[in-house]
Amino acid sequence: MMSDIEKNSIAKPAEWPPRLVICVGTVVLKDNQVLFIRQAKGQSLEGQWSIPWGFVDNEETPESAALRETFEESGIKAEVKGLLGFQNLHQSGWIGLIFLCHHVEGKPIADGIETDMASYLSLDELSKLGEPIEPWCEWLVRRVLEGKYSLIPSEPHNPYNPKMAFL
Repeated sequence: MMSDIEKNSIAKPAEWPPRLVICVGTVVLKDNQVLFIRQAKGQSLEGQWSIPWGFVDNEETPESAALRETFEESGIKAEVKGLLGFQNLHQSGWIGLIFLCHHVEGKPIADGIETDMASYLSLDELSKLGEPIEPWCEWLVRRVLEGKYSLIPSEPHNPYNPKMAFL
């Protein structure tokens, strides 16, 4: 009898190269607060507060996609400090890369399409929000604001520079 690992390792006809859907998110810090956006009506997380999230477009790097999504959804320009981590998402073949960023400029403002509110929130404000918060985003932000995370910084001295590497 074959184990699950052996069954999964048998070659199956598939598109080559294999495809993943890469989602990116940012935890943008400013004065012990994190940037949150509330998903607008008709969006997948309608009515829930979350960190800025989105898809990596063709010909785009994950870190530039994360900064683009942050600006589009909140009006905030940010800078990547490092990679917080990786998360397998609910949908098969979907992964999330999460970057820690710091605020560069701008005031939080919703885009009116994907988001209907944007704000920086502290741990205390998060606890008193009284509105739905996407559970994984809340868990992540609490860890960051409580200092319970490890950061993988970017490494500019890599063979593919100016492409970013996180080591």
